[in-house]
Amino acid sequence: MTFKQNLQFNNRILPWTIGMVYLFFGLLKFFPNTSPAEDLVQETIANLTFNLVPDQMGLLLLASFETFIGIAFLVNLRNKYIIYSSIAHIVMTFTPVFILPELLFGKNDFTITLLSQYIFKNIIILGALLSLTKEFKVDEKKVCNQPIIKTH
Repeated sequence: MTFKQNLQFNNRILPWTIGMVYLFFGLLKFFPNTSPAEDLVQETIANLTFNLVPDQMGLLLLASFETFIGIAFLVNLRNKYIIYSSIAHIVMTFTPVFILPELLFGKNDFTITLLSQYIFKNIIILGALLSLTKEFKVDEKKVCNQPIIKTH
């Protein structure tokens, strides 16, 4: 496989795998007591919104958002708004580390729980999403490298 073919394969497979993860975890949140992160999600949303968003509504909104992102990636609808929204979402998944550390760490700060593993796996997704932003930066470089004044 040539470098160009490898790059094309990665550009197809990476969004598809991200879409599968988003779709799976988003769909789980639609069904009560099926997502291992359900309680964590509800408590995080309650803390971030100062209890203004009811638990079930917050969970359904997040489920809808994650499912939409998953479908968008699976059908190859990956414009910069989808990718940047996904990056913002993944970054926000780390907020429980700071606002609810008692749920994520064991009896001491060096023991992690299954919930914290659930969150820290998102580092891989964040890296994958950041790699997808390169296709937008290439277009910006083409525009930036063009001379402003043409000389003969």
